[in-house]
Amino acid sequence: MFHAFIIFCLCLNGVDPDEVKSVSVIEGDSVTLYSGITDIHRDDLILWTFGAKNSHLAKINRLQKEIFHDGDVGRFRERLHMDDQTGSLTITNISIDLTGLYHIEIISGNKVSSKNFTVSVYARLPVPVISQHFPQCSQSSSSSYCSVLCSVMNVTHVSLSWYKENSLLSSISVSDVKTTASLHLEVEYQDNDTYSCVIDNPITNHTQHLNISHVCPMIIISDFVHEVDDTEAMARLVLAVLVAVAAVVLVIYDIVSTRV
Repeated sequence: MFHAFIIFCLCLNGVDPDEVKSVSVIEGDSVTLYSGITDIHRDDLILWTFGAKNSHLAKINRLQKEIFHDGDVGRFRERLHMDDQTGSLTITNISIDLTGLYHIEIISGNKVSSKNFTVSVYARLPVPVISQHFPQCSQSSSSSYCSVLCSVMNVTHVSLSWYKENSLLSSISVSDVKTTASLHLEVEYQDNDTYSCVIDNPITNHTQHLNISHVCPMIIISDFVHEVDDTEAMARLVLAVLVAVAAVVLVIYDIVSTRV
């Protein structure tokens, strides 16, 4: 009945109770939801609630301030701080399970106003790891190409992308479930362009640059071995030709000597 009366008053005062402000924050950080007022008057009442069930978080007027903890669950315990002067609410060390809708109702005499905040909490991003990849099938069998894999573990609501300079080459997205994401790339060893693997969410990102000589040292050895193999093969071929020529010369010499 109380909330129905509040909504009715909001409509009379021309305030849209469905207006929502979006706020994004990294897990473990603090976020402040601002009431929009500069000073609480003696007869003012401010009430903060959370979620679809409108669980009471905090209530304040000039005579009394109360902080609640979301019932028996206690998700907000020791995390809530309300400003005595403005009624703004600060949530410290915020966790992902505190993502949701926050609502403030401000009653000042006969005037009622409210605000809604949608708070999205994102996990801290890991740094991508780039490693050599050994696929069963590759785009090129040439030893001048390196196959690499960019990976991140236990991530959710992120995108993982390969860039060549500032151009996007490929990208994948991870949504609700924490998982390991990886993205393949095949690069020519002699390519001097800059390649980067980027993980990002709506508020932050991490970039790892590809160092081809560090990730794929076997390419250098492989090329060297191939060069040695080719050199030895050529040497054997030249030696075989020289032996054959020498044999022919000896035969001719024998024939000439016999006739003389």
